[in-house]
Amino acid sequence: MRLRMPNTFVLLFAILALIALATWFVPGGKYDTHLVDGRQLVDPASFHYVDSNPQGLVALLKAPIRGFVESAQIIGFVLFVGGAFAVLQRTEAIDTAIRSIARAHTRSQLVRTLLIPVFVTLFSLGGATFGMNEEVIPFILIFVPLALALGYDTVTGVSIPFLGSQVGFGAAFLNPFNVGIAQGIAGVPVFSGMGYRLVVWASATLVTVLFLMWYAARVKRNPALSPTYVLDQTRRQELPDLSAHEHERMTGRHGAVLAIFALTLGAMVVGVVQYGWFIDEIAALFLAMAIVVGLVGRLGADDWVASFMQGVKDLAPTALVIAIARATMVIARDAHIIDTMLHELMPLVQSSHPVFAAQKMYLIQSVINFFIHSGSGQAALTMPIMAPLADLVGVSRQTAILAFQLGELSTPMIPTSGITVGVLALARIPWLTWAKWMILLQLIYLVLSLLLLVPPCLMNWQ
Repeated sequence: MRLRMPNTFVLLFAILALIALATWFVPGGKYDTHLVDGRQLVDPASFHYVDSNPQGLVALLKAPIRGFVESAQIIGFVLFVGGAFAVLQRTEAIDTAIRSIARAHTRSQLVRTLLIPVFVTLFSLGGATFGMNEEVIPFILIFVPLALALGYDTVTGVSIPFLGSQVGFGAAFLNPFNVGIAQGIAGVPVFSGMGYRLVVWASATLVTVLFLMWYAARVKRNPALSPTYVLDQTRRQELPDLSAHEHERMTGRHGAVLAIFALTLGAMVVGVVQYGWFIDEIAALFLAMAIVVGLVGRLGADDWVASFMQGVKDLAPTALVIAIARATMVIARDAHIIDTMLHELMPLVQSSHPVFAAQKMYLIQSVINFFIHSGSGQAALTMPIMAPLADLVGVSRQTAILAFQLGELSTPMIPTSGITVGVLALARIPWLTWAKWMILLQLIYLVLSLLLLVPPCLMNWQ
């Protein structure tokens, strides 16, 4: 009998239940913290065991709603963006643009060659510079239909923006949310070591581009190789027939709508980089875009509201997935087991050679990333311990920071990450389907990360 992959909600709740069960066996522990330059930093010598707080059935059942509350910002962001994009799609400007690109892709070898490298690199730059993460969600709604129209699959459409931004975030050279905070905590000049980090970013981005180009070419030749082949067959029926629109051209109204969309994205980048915008401001920006697009696209009030609400409705399951993913953190935190797990992992770093010690740091950070997905949160928790530990094992603090960064390359694979399960739910890809596809690329990231940690140790990178 063929095994059936469990529903994403079932899988996440099973993980949640397993973590709740673990709280009955893992002792409670805590590191003391102190305030330094406005940040709560962990004192690495202060670990002590505390009374455990096992999470029972009631806590397990309450965790999803608490996860919903703690994820309210990102959930609200997802719903507002979904509504805004439904309004944008109602104007048919996106569909017209997709058909135009698809026709150019068919006729031009240059477009076929550059499409994936250019867009993956752009999203990777976003992750590497201003920490593009949740901001990638709107692009899933564009790149999935674009990929299908070009003869690729849903996986390719998701991977271009999602993997692009995630590999840029993990291999960042100018990201204030992981590199900047980690270097500040470790006492290293902020954004120093730029030269080698650029090498790391370029290497990780190139590997991602080459892998996606290889995969996309295989799927285009034989669509049945796609893990989302059945889903894509249904989705392609929803796409407009390109041959029926052969002579269609962009109208002035379509151009104005797309210009507003482009200005919105540009404003988002400037706002995040220059003014520190976060989810609240970005959600407001997309709501404003939806209003202006509705006026320019000449949508009536009833049509605008119906489109917006349909977009919200379509993303309601995604909101619940994000809430349950966050609930895993709620359970582990309330049980006081996160610090304990971190403390127990620390002795594993000890090694006979700095190269192996740095590589062990990377593996440990990858494990910690399963539970703590915030780059800044993980830096605040682990770097006060990893930085002095690096001194003891002969690893430079710059290298320890790089090991922390590279550990975040596991984010696209882990089912406890809100952004990962949110993007997959939006694309309607079951997590196990995605995980099976990601295994090869994740192994490539693993080998690449281990290799990239060798030169810093040999040259004592400071």
